[in-house]
Amino acid sequence: MRGVLLAALSAVLAALSVVAPANAADDPYRPAYHYTSAANFMNDPNGLIYKDGTYHLFYQHNPYGATAGNGSWGHATSTDMVHWKERPIAIMSDAKEDVWSGSVVNDVTNSSGFGTKDNPPLVAVYTSFRKSDGVQRQALAYSLDDGATFTKYAGNPVLDIGSHDFRDPKVFWDGASASWRMVVAKSVERKVGIYSSHDLKTWSHRSDFGPAGVTSGVWECPDLFPLAVDGNPADTRWVLTVSSAGKVQYFVGAFDGATFTSPDAAAYTPPAGTTLQDFEGNDYGSWTTTGAAFGSGPSHFTTGDVQGFHGSGYADSWGGDDANKGTLTSPAFTVDQGHLNFLIGGGNHPHVDGGSDGPPPGTTLADFEGSTLPEGWTGTGDFTAITPTRETLPGQLGAQVLDTCQAGCDEATGTVTSRSFTITDDYVDLLVAGGNHPMSGTNPTAVNLVVDGQVVRSASGKNSPNMDWVAWNVADLKGRTAQLQVVDQRTSDWGHLMVDNIVLSPVAAAPWNAETTANLLVDGKVVRTATGTDSPTLDWASWDVADLRGKQARIQLIDNAVGGWGHLYADDFLLSSVATQDMWGRARLVDRGADYYAAVTYNDLPNGRRVQLGWMGSWDYANDTPTGAWRGEQSVPRELSLRTVGGKVSLVQSPISELDSLAGKPVRLDGTTAVRPVTVTAGTTPVPASGRSLRLDATFTAATAPEFGVDVRVGTGDGQRTRIGYDVDAGELFLDRTKSGDVGFSAAFSRIDRVKVPLQNGKLRLKVYVDSSSVEVFANGGIASLTDLVFPATSSTGIDVFSTSGSTRVDSLTVRQLGSSISR
Repeated sequence: MRGVLLAALSAVLAALSVVAPANAADDPYRPAYHYTSAANFMNDPNGLIYKDGTYHLFYQHNPYGATAGNGSWGHATSTDMVHWKERPIAIMSDAKEDVWSGSVVNDVTNSSGFGTKDNPPLVAVYTSFRKSDGVQRQALAYSLDDGATFTKYAGNPVLDIGSHDFRDPKVFWDGASASWRMVVAKSVERKVGIYSSHDLKTWSHRSDFGPAGVTSGVWECPDLFPLAVDGNPADTRWVLTVSSAGKVQYFVGAFDGATFTSPDAAAYTPPAGTTLQDFEGNDYGSWTTTGAAFGSGPSHFTTGDVQGFHGSGYADSWGGDDANKGTLTSPAFTVDQGHLNFLIGGGNHPHVDGGSDGPPPGTTLADFEGSTLPEGWTGTGDFTAITPTRETLPGQLGAQVLDTCQAGCDEATGTVTSRSFTITDDYVDLLVAGGNHPMSGTNPTAVNLVVDGQVVRSASGKNSPNMDWVAWNVADLKGRTAQLQVVDQRTSDWGHLMVDNIVLSPVAAAPWNAETTANLLVDGKVVRTATGTDSPTLDWASWDVADLRGKQARIQLIDNAVGGWGHLYADDFLLSSVATQDMWGRARLVDRGADYYAAVTYNDLPNGRRVQLGWMGSWDYANDTPTGAWRGEQSVPRELSLRTVGGKVSLVQSPISELDSLAGKPVRLDGTTAVRPVTVTAGTTPVPASGRSLRLDATFTAATAPEFGVDVRVGTGDGQRTRIGYDVDAGELFLDRTKSGDVGFSAAFSRIDRVKVPLQNGKLRLKVYVDSSSVEVFANGGIASLTDLVFPATSSTGIDVFSTSGSTRVDSLTVRQLGSSISR
């Protein structure tokens, strides 16, 4: 069958060839058709507006470097939202303020008075970040030359509530009241404020929406707009989008000009069950404690930042200080239902089987307890005179560490190198903390083992002050001469590294036993475990315990961490026949990939069209992507609509039709050609087409294979690929970038993203947009999407179809090359 498929595909796809940007060799990740600035850092789209045949894209921009900072508004224009021309900086940060995200309106009636009746202004409403104290206010700038230049309003700010977390205004005209409306994020409160104005200068508070949906991260970049349901203008709903925790969530509801309401915001009712503990009493009853962390009874603080608990009480291991440790253990109970549900929040310090509670045995190479570096150690750059520093970091041993946070802290750069030593044992164990900037990325903060001038082992921090053990297996290097080298080339964003207690040891040091967890114990062993997400918001977790029915078990809450969210919260332990859903399972998300954030829609598009643009990036690694002198890119523009899907009104998206102008001649494999649908069997089958920038359309019919789909950006003999697949049993579409190329620049990058997608008559339809450093996937007409950055080798241009452990029918497959659309 493999040969039949190859022959069939060859006949119709042989004409396809790689179409790469002209500068691919020098700039392999520069997109061909996704907008990115010529240089420096770019993130949130701002001020999207259409006026007189021109689409304006303003965006957050650092004019001075390729990492975040110096918030200013970049600018690009287009006549079709596809072919973009970069323009000069529109609004620049200055000594007093950064110009953060916001929106632009066409003040056609000159309500603001900034223009004239004959030349009304474009007015930018932005968040002014006051540098002196970090207060965030809303401010105005206006343009009388169609957005080419802006003048900041002398009366700024126009809205100031004295908050450090009040940002990202989206302003639009409310025709019913003939006045302006603003939605703006009250970020830490997880609320969207709604304000009104007649002149853009004086604003009145009308209402707040939230908290609701995803609240584990701060709320940002709200947008509010109407859409017809199933194309019926007589049934129009309002959609509120809010970015939080790396995703864009949405709510469908009603807006009366003052208040937005949505059934999506209704409180979640967990399934009924048998309560084991709800922490409503003044003490823990039959539950027992050790240590000081959990105190003598539950917390009953109904104010403060802890959210999501039920009733008035919850378990809280803060105990007045992260330094407190302890346990809280239930009496034994019989597992008699299939699920154990509970609420948990706080620190993300997972359970580690066999975790360390002290240093490993062996020969200490350096403990940095002296007043100077160990004998033979030397520094370069800003570290020529470095000495150990006295600190109290979580996980630290002794009183001192080697810390590259020197004069100016992050600004200090250089290396620190040990004397030579002979590797005489199987492991090198060491404590490491600080910046997560591996050697494989740009501007690393890393500690390396160097043999014959080559780095043979390397470790970085986790963007945290928590010191934890790293164990290098060096058994293959026994007898070799080596050196240790601490490298710090980073000048911002955790641009320093801490190292301590370097030991040659016969054993691998396990990570510290520093968990903040809820554990289920059977016969004294941990059989289930859960932890928080470094958030004060409690969320539902569920353990499937069907296999433990009839067994005796105990619940144990453990706090062994002493810093960096070194505490946990828990509430409402319930045995139930049904699992609870966490907030991510319940949330309605525009895109469930890793890299679609801060999305907003255009103002004033003709014919009521609603088009959204999002930043393809994540703050987990936005400053570390391996793109060189530029960072950040925008998604393809997506046309939004509301459609009834499975009986529920849902947001649906589709890449705008104007993108077809970039497409080369389509080459199809479907029932309308001489080539009939093909059944593929277990394994991968190469498609004789290739490209770095392309659109792929495919329809699959599930058969016997548990997984099927397509691989893009496939390498030759190196295992590189980005896999777009469907898990039949789970009913999930997934985007797997774990083998997509350079994934080592951040510990958070290598991942698989998933979204529930029901098959339609047994079929999965995919529309995939591939560019030099991104993949965007739209499934079954846009009811679900996944967006991820990828950084493959320039030579990784292949395409495969795959079917695992069974067969799948490929009903059709179409590949179109997409040309470049960005001019400078």
